[in-house]
Amino acid sequence: MSENHLSDLRFDSLELHETIQAGIRDAGFEFCTPIQANTLPIALQPKDVAGQAQTGTGKTAAFLIAAYQRLMTNQGEPPAGQKQPRLFALAPTRELALQIAKDAEVLGKHTGLKVGLAYGGTDYEKQRKTLQDGVDLLIGTPGRIIDFFKQGVFKLDQVQVAILDEADRMFDLGFIKDIRYLLRRLPPPDKRLNMLFSATLSQRVLELAYEHMNEPELVRIEPEQVTADKVRQAIFYPANEDKMPLLVGLVREIGDVRIMIFVNMKREAERVQDYLEANGIHAAAISGDVPQNKRQRMLAEFQQGKLRVLIGTDVASRGLHIPDVEYVINYDLPHDPEDYVHRIGRTARAGASGNALSMACETYAMSLPDIETYIGDKIPFANYNPDDLPELVRPKPRKRKPAQGRRGGGKPGGSRRPPQRKRG
Repeated sequence: MSENHLSDLRFDSLELHETIQAGIRDAGFEFCTPIQANTLPIALQPKDVAGQAQTGTGKTAAFLIAAYQRLMTNQGEPPAGQKQPRLFALAPTRELALQIAKDAEVLGKHTGLKVGLAYGGTDYEKQRKTLQDGVDLLIGTPGRIIDFFKQGVFKLDQVQVAILDEADRMFDLGFIKDIRYLLRRLPPPDKRLNMLFSATLSQRVLELAYEHMNEPELVRIEPEQVTADKVRQAIFYPANEDKMPLLVGLVREIGDVRIMIFVNMKREAERVQDYLEANGIHAAAISGDVPQNKRQRMLAEFQQGKLRVLIGTDVASRGLHIPDVEYVINYDLPHDPEDYVHRIGRTARAGASGNALSMACETYAMSLPDIETYIGDKIPFANYNPDDLPELVRPKPRKRKPAQGRRGGGKPGGSRRPPQRKRG
């Protein structure tokens, strides 16, 4: 963590339970980041907080430290029967839920409080048993939590702290009805500490905050303060047919470091992966269709350096906590300027510097003016010589399952003619 990213507020100057201070020391934290310095004094009063902060700025530690303080100072007499969750935290993706739980285990190691996870894709019975046995902190994604709640695996009437992380992405993924369903099952807003964090405090996020929180105080850490000014940016203007050779050439030139490549569509992520692999570059595309165990293995290999390049869309990559990503490449410019800031922030975690290379191709160049207006700066131009682009090996076509109900669907006696494919 770079020194200029930290505030002057020390964690040991905060009035925190000693078990929490021990967890903070275990995590190696000494000075607060800006989002921590601005939200912790409020949440520790305790008062509700709605905070705007990008991924990688320390917001997870901010809400977990405040939450643990609330739980440790309001132990009370436990109700008779099964232990019920006293902290309730919602995240939009499995990976983010896992990361919150991992951070909670470190920061809460000395508190004696038990963490439980509920997320889709895997470990259904294991998660169910853990929650039935009783947990203090319930962390998960909306769908699986609702599933277990409706089965009576746990109750939500003992919750003292409610956390919504990446609220804007909850809207993007269509979770808002599920969120409202769950929040209405909690104790009244004035009977709990509420914390909401979002990349932007848009009108729809603020409406959610004012509906389900108790007069929250708004804290904004502007995106350009914590990401864009830490990243060396450059933009190429390739013709569409030059994009893939340019990408391969850039990845080869960058060398053996972690690289994240962003595209706008899942099918394009698969195409980029196939071309990189065919040309000697180990890469993997992450999407919602990839089984959870495979996703976790893929992320572990990327973090360990066994996988050099990770490719994804904004939705698939949201909430991934991956340190030391040195380069982000926007193979496709995003439609939403906020997604550009979020993407390049992947290579400027916790105040570190990084590099972001983008391609303003014929298809997506129209997004560039809005992006530059949003970040308040012109992205430096980068030139390339088309004659220097590498000749590429074309990948073999992927084998895809035929659509159900169509001729050639694989039924006995049916036609097995492969579906037509477009070139490229």
